[in-house]
Amino acid sequence: MNDSAHMRLEAAAPQSRRRLANALRFLAIDAVEAAKSGHPGMPMGMADIAEVLWRDHLRHSPADPSWPDRDRFVLSNGHGSMLLYAALHLSGYDLPLDELKRFRQLHAKTPGHPEVGLTPGVETTTGPLGQGLANGVGMAFAEKLLAARFNRPGFPVVDHHTYVFLGDGCLMEGVSHEAGSLAGTLGLGKLICFYDDNGISIDGHVSNWFTDDTAARFRAYGWNVIGPIDGHDATAVDAAIRDAHGNAKANDARPSLIVCRTTIGWGSPNKADTHEVHGAPLGAAEIAATRHALDWDHPPFEIPDDVRANWSQRERGAARVREWNAMLEAYRVEYPDEAAEFERRMRGELPADWTRITQQLVEVARGVTGPTATRKSSQIALDVLVPELPDLFGGSADLTGSNLTAVKASRRFVPGQAIDPHANYLSYGVREFGMMAIMNGMALHGGFIPYGGTFLVFSDYARNAIRMSALMKQRVIHVLTHDSIGLGEDGPTHQPIEHLASLRLIPGLDVWRPCDTVETAIAWQMAIERANGPTSLVASRQNLPQATRDDTQLALVRRGGYVLSEATGSSPDVVIIATGSEVALALAAQRQLGEQGVRARVVSMPSTSVFDRQDAAYRAQVLPPGVRRVAVEAAHSDFWHKYVGPDGRVIGLASFGESAPAGELYAHFGVTVERVVEACV
Repeated sequence: MNDSAHMRLEAAAPQSRRRLANALRFLAIDAVEAAKSGHPGMPMGMADIAEVLWRDHLRHSPADPSWPDRDRFVLSNGHGSMLLYAALHLSGYDLPLDELKRFRQLHAKTPGHPEVGLTPGVETTTGPLGQGLANGVGMAFAEKLLAARFNRPGFPVVDHHTYVFLGDGCLMEGVSHEAGSLAGTLGLGKLICFYDDNGISIDGHVSNWFTDDTAARFRAYGWNVIGPIDGHDATAVDAAIRDAHGNAKANDARPSLIVCRTTIGWGSPNKADTHEVHGAPLGAAEIAATRHALDWDHPPFEIPDDVRANWSQRERGAARVREWNAMLEAYRVEYPDEAAEFERRMRGELPADWTRITQQLVEVARGVTGPTATRKSSQIALDVLVPELPDLFGGSADLTGSNLTAVKASRRFVPGQAIDPHANYLSYGVREFGMMAIMNGMALHGGFIPYGGTFLVFSDYARNAIRMSALMKQRVIHVLTHDSIGLGEDGPTHQPIEHLASLRLIPGLDVWRPCDTVETAIAWQMAIERANGPTSLVASRQNLPQATRDDTQLALVRRGGYVLSEATGSSPDVVIIATGSEVALALAAQRQLGEQGVRARVVSMPSTSVFDRQDAAYRAQVLPPGVRRVAVEAAHSDFWHKYVGPDGRVIGLASFGESAPAGELYAHFGVTVERVVEACV
């Protein structure tokens, strides 16, 4: 059914829009009540907005949730997840009513907050407030870049909007400022956000702690601000969306914020407009009163057939996909190279000659002979990778010259100018958290492998976005430089101590701390090949020597930990485990121990998580049982006890750093060859 036919059916339909919105409300009410847990207030308050957006404006296909040119919908206020689940169910996604009845239960497709990859139609995992907005910025930016690269006259193969629902909590979180400010600068005209201005949060009326002039704030960012409108007036909501669409179509290049005045828990006679309805079930008596007030005389989870028929988007969605596929087929004929690259990138596949690229990468790395900071080694790797991988999109949080994330082939996106269709680099400004959450959105959208740089110590600012990339299993690469007290005179504010251990504890995050240019190159290769999770590449400021390794050892770097230098003679008396800059200390200690008749093996372990995934036989081969172990790393020592065991020793730090030259700091804190030797004998 085409859109005009649908509108004729709509005009002839006997029920009001309010009744269609009430279907969302009561699915949310009933699911929260069945679970005895959840947040009914937001779904009840935003149901009228969702009904207009999802039925009349959102371009999507329930039968093909991964259709590349679908509009993206992000529920930044993810505690209201039942609103999204109800809309997906009624639209015709593979989300049966039984799954709504199992809301918040073990292994259900309807978890407490939306989770990408679990529920069909969910675009991103939300719950930590504000990050959904930042993800939406990343999605809209990806759309803008891809459209500039691939669209041709008559062939708008990339032409969609990103819609975001957000609430007061999202706007109170600082990441909303980082993302909102940058979105205005980037001119993301196809980003449309709906602010649920209901004045209530968990503690009560927000007027006691949140009195910002939100509209003025977003106007100052350069946004198109619409409203306030009555969020329960379908006609006003529809007009606001059309206004926002006109803004984008006129190339006004401003994202839109639609300020929607709503009542939380709308329809509840006794709990609407109170914090009581925010995060707790209404209860049987109030549900009965709400059913009566809204003239909804259907049992729990029952949706009338005529309501279902008017909600279904399966036919309309399938027609849109068929139309787009026909255009893509013609595009393949007219622009075969562009079509092949577009489809490869949207599938998330690496180029067919990836093996050649990686061989070149390693050859270049092996050609580096002198002492080199691994941040520079990372740039050497990027010099090979960026020209070969158009899907790599880099950036830095105002530290490009320190992180060394830009290379000769980097082409900056410059706001306010004609878009370079091959732009592959962005200066994010001092926005570590926003940068990493935006990169998550770019990865989720598809078509890009985003990487972004900051200092390791500032990963604290962005930690929750790093955690979310791991939770969502997204191919995002964090370049974290200035990795230890080795950065020197900047002192303890900039010297990371606990950060390596902290990042390694995030499930699903691979952390690499390479010791030289070869390990750095292989870390980059592994990060790019890893399609099911993020990677943090941790690099030094100070120069490090190049290790010597044969071809067998070179292949073993990919296993996360390997024997870099074997003990002289037969089996080792002690195994020294090291990473990054401390590998050179371990090798020097090995030489001194050999002079004392102690056989020491040096194990370089650039990635503990990758090493932990190896089979038990390999791990035992590298770290033989019964042999004493000593670990050395210029970071918090507690992490390494699981590798050295009760009889081993760890040389590390348990305090903050100091301001002094790097060499003096290593001596002051006892991260030295002499101390490693002492621990081994």
